[in-house]
Amino acid sequence: MNKINIDYKNPKKILTPTSGFLYEYSHSLNPYSGCSFACSYCYVRQSPIGLFRKQEWGTWIDVKQEVKGKIVKEIRNLKKRNKQVTIFMSSSTDPYQPIEYKEKITRFLLEGMIEMPPDFLFVQTRSPLVTRDIDLFVQLKDKLRISMTVETDDEFIRRKFSPYAPPIQARIKAVSQLRENHLPVQIAVAPVLPFSSMFPEVLSKVVDRIVIDDFYTGDGSKGKRTKKLKINEFYDDEEIEMWYGENTHLLALQKLKEHFTTDQLLISQEGFKPYY
Repeated sequence: MNKINIDYKNPKKILTPTSGFLYEYSHSLNPYSGCSFACSYCYVRQSPIGLFRKQEWGTWIDVKQEVKGKIVKEIRNLKKRNKQVTIFMSSSTDPYQPIEYKEKITRFLLEGMIEMPPDFLFVQTRSPLVTRDIDLFVQLKDKLRISMTVETDDEFIRRKFSPYAPPIQARIKAVSQLRENHLPVQIAVAPVLPFSSMFPEVLSKVVDRIVIDDFYTGDGSKGKRTKKLKINEFYDDEEIEMWYGENTHLLALQKLKEHFTTDQLLISQEGFKPYY
């Protein structure tokens, strides 16, 4: 595991007005800056926060302080101005990366949102730690969707592309626990990585909503950011011919249709929209 440099910050605000891919949300919310999962293909590596920091992505984390009071105050002030508050958590970090076990910043934010609820909260993660906060999610479930990234069912592939991310089976088990508690949850096959013929059936047993995304439809630059990261070098010749290109999401869609209806399969941005 990478050695992580940890700093503590006290930002004036923690809600950030959105644009671009998340334009349908009013705000993004990142409990941390930086992410120790350090996935090789993460588009944030080619964003300003990833490029201009003098440390390699995945080796540093800024922990935001005094967040509960801030989130309550910021949502309250927005609602006083009759503003709709729809929040995407998180756009440039994983809210349940390992440091969350100790710091509980994401949990403090959820506690604040129970006190002063947004109109909608979308939680994006790849960590089974998300199940720790089921007690809080059930209080928000009418204004909530949780999205779990499961980009492959092949642990060899997972370790090659994202060696510091949680094992696939642990993520699938977490999704089952969320569903058992009647929480709105989806699986994001994003980005699509090489997967086995059994993957669609495995997913169909735990969830009824899938979002499919690939490096061309989902990196925010039609694949240019991914090309700069040289992700093609992670594939062998057979994999790159089948699994890397502008039509990768269509290949995944075709395979997943064997176990999901068309209405249950969403492509890229469509699957990350807020709903009420």
